[in-house]
Amino acid sequence: MPKLFIIIQARMTSTRLPGKILLPLRNTTVLGTMIERLELLKSHIIIATTNDGSEAPIVDFCNEHDVSYFRGDTENVLSRYYLAAKEFGGQAGDIIVRLTSDCPLIDSDVVNNVISLFKKGNCDIAAASSNCGFPRGLDTEVFSFDLLETAFNNATEDYEKEHVTPYIYLTNKDKYRVAEFSSPVDMSSYRITLDEPSDYEVIKGMYEILGNTTKFTYLELVDALDKHPEISKLNQHIEQKKVTHG
Repeated sequence: MPKLFIIIQARMTSTRLPGKILLPLRNTTVLGTMIERLELLKSHIIIATTNDGSEAPIVDFCNEHDVSYFRGDTENVLSRYYLAAKEFGGQAGDIIVRLTSDCPLIDSDVVNNVISLFKKGNCDIAAASSNCGFPRGLDTEVFSFDLLETAFNNATEDYEKEHVTPYIYLTNKDKYRVAEFSSPVDMSSYRITLDEPSDYEVIKGMYEILGNTTKFTYLELVDALDKHPEISKLNQHIEQKKVTHG
C-alpha cells in the first residue's frame, strides 16, 4: 500500500517576515496551529527545514511536539522535498503532499479531498489553490514520489529548484496532467497566508473571531471572512510573489 508523506517546507529566514512561522498564535505558534489543524494527519507530517544553522528553533519545536523533520538545502527546496521523502523511506508509488508552513488556516478536509482527487488516477498532480477559488493560504499539491524524483533528477534552473513544482507546471506544462479541486464558492480574493505583518493581523483576527479554536470548517472560515471585512481587507494590498522563468 502506498505511503503518504505530508511534507511542509519551513524556514526561519523569510525575507519579509523573519521567523514568521514561530510567531505567537492562539496558545501556541503559527506552525503549532497549523499542525493542530492537521491533527488527524500528524503521523504523516515531515517538516522539511533548512540546514543553514538558523533552523534550531524549528527543530526544537518538532522535538517538543513529536513531529518528524528533515534538514536540507535552504535554496533548493526541490532537493529538500526529495531527500526528506527518501530519508523516511519514500519510494515508487508513494504519495507526496506539499504544504507550506505559512498557512495556519490550512483545512484538513481540503487536503484530504485533493489527496482523493489524486488517487482517482486521472492526473499527474492534483491541487487546490486560489486558481480553484480558494483563499490564498489553503494551497495544497499532491503528486507521486515518482514525479518528485523525476523533477529532482532533471531540474536544472533555479526557479525549478526553489519552488518544488515549477518543473511540472511550467517547464513541462504540456506533458503532465493537472487536476484542480474547486471551491464551492469563489473566495480567491481573500488572503490568509503569512508573508507580511498585515497578514499576521488578519490571521490573528480570524482566530479570535473563530474562538481561538482549530475546530472549524473551511465554510465557517469563509463565513467569518465575509462577515468581517474590517479584518479580511487588512492585507488586500499585498501582491503575491510570482514564479518567473525563461
